[in-house]
Amino acid sequence: MATGNRKLANNATFIDFQTEPSRYRHWRIDVAGDVATLTMDVDENGGLFEGYQLKLNSYDLGVDIELADAVQRLRFEQPGVKVVVLRSAKNRVFCAGANIRMLAGSTHAHKVNFCKFTNETRNGIEDSNENSGQRFITVVNGTAAGGGYELALATDHIIMADDGAAAVALPEVPLLAVLPGTGGLTRVVDKRKVRRDHADYFCTIEEGIKGKRAVDWRLVDEIISNTKLEETVAVRAKEFAASSKRAGEGKGIALAPLQREFTDAGIRYGFVGVNVNRDDRIATITIRAPETEPPADINGIVEQGASFWLLQVARELDDAILHLRINETATAMLVFKSTGDPLRVLAYDAFVLAHGSHWLVNEISHYWKRVLKRIDVTSRTLVALVEPESCFAGSLAELVLAADRSYMLIGTKQGNNHAPAEIALSALNFGAYPMSHGLTRLQSRFQADPSNVETAKSRIGEPLDAAAAEELGLVTFALDDIDWDDEVRVFCEERASFSPDSLTGMEANLRFVGPETMESKIFSRLTAWQNWIFQRPNAVGEEGALLRYGTGMKAEFDMTRI
Repeated sequence: MATGNRKLANNATFIDFQTEPSRYRHWRIDVAGDVATLTMDVDENGGLFEGYQLKLNSYDLGVDIELADAVQRLRFEQPGVKVVVLRSAKNRVFCAGANIRMLAGSTHAHKVNFCKFTNETRNGIEDSNENSGQRFITVVNGTAAGGGYELALATDHIIMADDGAAAVALPEVPLLAVLPGTGGLTRVVDKRKVRRDHADYFCTIEEGIKGKRAVDWRLVDEIISNTKLEETVAVRAKEFAASSKRAGEGKGIALAPLQREFTDAGIRYGFVGVNVNRDDRIATITIRAPETEPPADINGIVEQGASFWLLQVARELDDAILHLRINETATAMLVFKSTGDPLRVLAYDAFVLAHGSHWLVNEISHYWKRVLKRIDVTSRTLVALVEPESCFAGSLAELVLAADRSYMLIGTKQGNNHAPAEIALSALNFGAYPMSHGLTRLQSRFQADPSNVETAKSRIGEPLDAAAAEELGLVTFALDDIDWDDEVRVFCEERASFSPDSLTGMEANLRFVGPETMESKIFSRLTAWQNWIFQRPNAVGEEGALLRYGTGMKAEFDMTRI
């Protein structure tokens, strides 16, 4: 069975995002001192589905699941690694990009989720460089086309063989009637700062660009003859390692397999529970607070490793979100709930703040940031319900701030003797977890009056009841027991009745206010257009470019500009 493919308890097939190096079919990790080599050697017969072969290092979602896992493990399990060299094991080919047969035969939802996950993986590589100090070098030994070149673009430095054959290309527009949808267009002009007219030419030719022009146009950083290629790679790795800010000491921590139980109704993890109501099209995600206090010192977190509460919750929540995205596509809404002692959550936040300079604590904090970003760009309505027994404090309060709607119960429910619901903020809510466009969720919320952010900051650590939370603008509505059940029910029923397409567009537009970054452009502007293009007959129709690719038949286009 291919990596990423398994069975649910009800025997339904779905894609699993959990893997580890012994199960890899497409990648190999080799570590030598402070340099790791990540080698792409795609198994042609290792696709997630039948009907295509992954020739020329082309990839499908299964290949990217392994890549994402490898990048994550290098951050947590190899603190001494400062440079990652990304290269191909295939002769005269780096990567041919996303497999065309896979794209042509996939559902629209799968194509879009595939592109989204691939974008997130590429962003993770860039995040590793920026926040972990692991520098990435790509060695292009042959053709790097489409998604293959996009993978190289995500790294810090591109070395290309100067042999008359190696080339970089983004041929999606002329060949496939789609876009280089995993960030290619944006990274070319925003990251590598290629001139617009040069980029226009580059993105409309099939054969790509090689040699000196590729360097002159900033498409690669240097070209090296094959006789000097290995020597140059070693020199660059040494130079990059010397300038790296990576400060990992000692051994890393093992990212042990998650303990999960799949049932017809959902998934049970250690601290995260997922309940899927398919009739109502609602998935409820409940997160439990830690049951113990945080470690006494930094040695304690190293000993706990992957079982450290904030890291375990991040891994479990990440896995749950990915599962719901790709395997429960009819789900309209994700409802976030929490339970436990909010003071314990704040205690873990305090530990992170006190030891933020330690490499492992830094990795955990940035991983939680990436999980929250993944939630932000998930095309489901996000709802938070703050009730008695909730522990939406500090890092978990970010889920309330990420929600499209949040409801908080005033007081208690009749017959319930639990204390009224409260929300609490920590210093981590004010900068540790920025969204894709660079703002915190509080800054996004209070763009009309930034002073509200400072007002909220003055209440750090204070338990806030429903009235205070509503006054501070932390929740959408505070409701009493009389209205609670009806208001929440009516909202859920109404939301589930709307067009999922219009909701996806509306929510994506409303979530990211204010400035743009390269990352937010990739997820909003580029992904939105690619989503639309993947529905157009020019790409996916019977006479479209994706289905006719490789058949010898030219695509027939409707030439009307929409």
